[in-house]
Amino acid sequence: MVKATKKWWPVFVLPTVAAFMIGFVIPFLEGLYLSFCKFTTINKASWVGISNYVKVFQDAQFWDSLTFTASFTVVSTVLINVLAFAIALALTRGLRGTNLFRTVFFMPNLIGGIVLGYIWNILINCLLSILGQPLIALNTSAGYWGLIVLMCWQQIGYMMIIYIAGLQSIPNDYIEAARIDGATSPQILFKIKIPNVMPSITICMFLTLTNSFKLFDQNLALTGGDPNHATEMLALNIYNNFYARSGAAWKGIGQAKAVIFCIMVITISLIQLRATRSKEVQQ
Repeated sequence: MVKATKKWWPVFVLPTVAAFMIGFVIPFLEGLYLSFCKFTTINKASWVGISNYVKVFQDAQFWDSLTFTASFTVVSTVLINVLAFAIALALTRGLRGTNLFRTVFFMPNLIGGIVLGYIWNILINCLLSILGQPLIALNTSAGYWGLIVLMCWQQIGYMMIIYIAGLQSIPNDYIEAARIDGATSPQILFKIKIPNVMPSITICMFLTLTNSFKLFDQNLALTGGDPNHATEMLALNIYNNFYARSGAAWKGIGQAKAVIFCIMVITISLIQLRATRSKEVQQ
């Protein structure tokens, strides 16, 4: 039976491989080709070499969007993981109403990004109006922190669940032995809990890092890049190149930005995975 299963393993793998090829590899290769062209459709593309990439690196708005995206990603990733881990610690102490709190924190993750963006746009504009401040469309600082608050509100509950699972997987013997040896609560946290929950940290860091860096729908709904593209993230910048500007040349530049964007996301993700996995311990 085992030999028969091994013989037929390509049949079982084929659907996944086919889906991966159709959904990722082929579109990526077509997009890579189009990044060296100016085009209106795939069938109406003319080769222009590396000129699209030259124009991308000469585009000041591209660099502004990259800077804004990097700043947003760092701040949101740190806040989401620190707050989610802190909440997970609190909810694994046997407090009353723990299940209710888990549900409440997780609920925002079930709401679509576009909907969340418009909800928070209304809330933040109401608050700014009460405080006598410029509305979010004219307020770069409010747009930046509004995006961070929105991202934290949506993602913390999901990461909290992953951290709770990691904390609950730590053998109680480790903690009991540490307490018998006189370890303090901070020592137990930093010497036992955090090292043993590193697999969960790896997953949460990967998800928050990639989700923050490629954020699009919340950015579009909450700020739309206003004021004057000051809160425009890379994904929205690429979108605007395709749909807010007419002409075959702009689509080629937008496609070149998309390829660079994809390479950035993959590279950053691999570096983060390597960095955090190297700190994981075997139980």
